[in-house]
Amino acid sequence: MMSKKLRLAFAVLMIGALAACKSGVKLDEHANQGGAVSTQPNPENVAQVTVDPLNDPNSPLAKRSVYFDFDSYSVQDQYQSLLQQHAQYLKSHPQRHILIQGNTDERGTSEYNLALGQKRAEAVRRALSLLGVADSQMEAVSLGKEKPVALGHDEASWAQNRRADLVYQQ
Repeated sequence: MMSKKLRLAFAVLMIGALAACKSGVKLDEHANQGGAVSTQPNPENVAQVTVDPLNDPNSPLAKRSVYFDFDSYSVQDQYQSLLQQHAQYLKSHPQRHILIQGNTDERGTSEYNLALGQKRAEAVRRALSLLGVADSQMEAVSLGKEKPVALGHDEASWAQNRRADLVYQQ
């Protein structure tokens, strides 16, 4: 007997809960009467947005590192296109400046790595200068082994750390 009363109470409770869920929102009665909705934007209401290519992750300028072989400061041919893109941007934006940071892997003394990092930064600066960038827009510095991007102690990590980074200044 108790179980019948319990079932009946549960059923009444469920019906009450479902009734409480009824939506009070009225649908537009004219929505399905053939009224077309325009999907074309009004040109007067569309704002023009200009994205600086430096802030566009899909831009070639998003790549800002030039990598080097072990114990080398020669800019490889594969980075010419990248450097040309940055040179073109800098020439068309003479108010922009870059800091070229030369980096090395962890192997070697601090003194050796600071000197090698400076040579790498200077090599990139010279390449940009040959492409027409004003010397007044560039500064080359060495960070040596002090700012690694990869913290491992293997060839893959060392290769990521042998680089010169182009850091745009405001």
